[in-house]
Amino acid sequence: METGFDWISRYGDPAIFLLLMLGIFGLPVPDETLLTFAGYLCFKGKLGLGTTYLAAFLGSVCGISLSYGLGRLFGLRVVRKLGRTLHLRPEHLTVTQHWFERWGKYMLIIGYFVPGVRHLTGIVAGASKLSPIVFSQFAYLGALLWSSSLITLGYMIGEEWMKLGQRLHLVLVIGSTAVFFALAVALLVIRRRTKT
Repeated sequence: METGFDWISRYGDPAIFLLLMLGIFGLPVPDETLLTFAGYLCFKGKLGLGTTYLAAFLGSVCGISLSYGLGRLFGLRVVRKLGRTLHLRPEHLTVTQHWFERWGKYMLIIGYFVPGVRHLTGIVAGASKLSPIVFSQFAYLGALLWSSSLITLGYMIGEEWMKLGQRLHLVLVIGSTAVFFALAVALLVIRRRTKT
């Protein structure tokens, strides 16, 4: 994690783009913590808020698009073959498949907020042969909501970011869980209204 902080401190937005692309693709990158740290650097004036939002969004979009392409070309067997290399566990695949069957394209938005699942939603969507247009609409909206909310959190808490230290991950997990449940409730309401 220190390397990620160092890269972002030294190279700014290009490092954010690269780290998020690799993290969403499945490499062990602490995405939430790095995004919040980037928000803190914006608060300090070391990074520009607009360009940081853009770099995070584009990195997330590239990572999930790469995952989608792999899933579309190779199906779910790519997860089974690359699982250890990308630190993806078979149980995460099972959970993601189940959620994707239940929530479909909405899982592309919700999945960003669930650690261990965000890395697989693109592959599952590709393996399910979800239309590229539908994939991009939902996955890219999810990327925007997820990355901007964590950068904004880091920006808003400012110096408190340093004081939170090790509790930051717990705060992010609780915050992400709250957002996940809010989105799930909103999607249920939308589905019921669509049926009636």
